[in-house]
Amino acid sequence: MDRRYLLKSQFRIARISRLIAKAIDLFIVLALSLLLYPLGLIIACVYIAIADSLNGGQSLGKKFMGFSVISLIDGKPCSRKQSLIRNLPILVPLSFCVLSFWGWIFAAVLATPLFFLELYLMFKLDSAHRLGDVMADTTVIANDAQRVDLRQKKESWYDPKNIIPS
Repeated sequence: MDRRYLLKSQFRIARISRLIAKAIDLFIVLALSLLLYPLGLIIACVYIAIADSLNGGQSLGKKFMGFSVISLIDGKPCSRKQSLIRNLPILVPLSFCVLSFWGWIFAAVLATPLFFLELYLMFKLDSAHRLGDVMADTTVIANDAQRVDLRQKKESWYDPKNIIPS
């Protein structure tokens, strides 16, 4: 049996699970936006901005799917600032929806290429980082009993002095 196939299939399953987690969060945003418009849209924007900093780096979708977001700088759960930066590719188009009909059209036009760029990066980068992860220096990890808990680490594992120039 080809072990590379098994490894690639596990990465593919993890990426699809991450997409399901994001879809759950976007469903929450859509429900808030449509049911309580326009106040619900503002609440939805606030939720998206801070979602990945809740519950130790878990939005509701990530909590349901068993993932959390951590900082690549120190291994701690995602901060509110990192969550805001991480979700800018979603938050910027969503904020235009406040402007009624033309805002929704502009949001759809802006969100479409950002969505495909995020998908492209997630499936083509070996690290499976999406655009928001690259911008905020974060990564998504699985919450399982076998992983080393990086949150318990007291000192930063990232030291720019140890980078070897190429």
